[in-house]
Amino acid sequence: VSQLRDHGSTTKYYHHEIGFNHRMSEIEAASVALKLPLLDEGNARRRAIAARYAEGLAGLPLAIPRIEEGGESVHHLFVVQCTDRDSLRAYLDSVGVQTGLHYPLPLHQQPALRDLVPAGLSLPHAENAAQSVLSLPMFPDMTEGQVDTVCRAVAAYFAGRREVATMPISSAMAA
Repeated sequence: VSQLRDHGSTTKYYHHEIGFNHRMSEIEAASVALKLPLLDEGNARRRAIAARYAEGLAGLPLAIPRIEEGGESVHHLFVVQCTDRDSLRAYLDSVGVQTGLHYPLPLHQQPALRDLVPAGLSLPHAENAAQSVLSLPMFPDMTEGQVDTVCRAVAAYFAGRREVATMPISSAMAA
């Protein structure tokens, strides 16, 4: 990995692999140095938010993230699966809850891989995921009230009601 990040080089100007320039800039390093001491606290907060989501969304017709016994997640995203994902997403947007699609096109269908993937290849699990996954807002500074608002909005959608007390969750906060 070290070799690939520096143009495939282990010794300056001698390239043994086709690589990239993925060296961190000084500004990026300074930013990471400031944020690193807050990492454990942020990860703990994401876990608490995910637990609140799991509790608030329990019993709804969604697949929610599960952590295997003995496992641990930092919940970079909180991704649910829903058969009518696009309708749910439109409803959530209409009540001020922004969502994300990670990722709307499966890897084997990406134009960049067209020449590498056999024509007509079907990967049903990947294709189903691309049509059903929805990322709910997830960020360490999210309040319990905001999590509850998202849960109420999702529940209202499935209950057929279209009214919910809204607390806009902006994309800046959902990043």
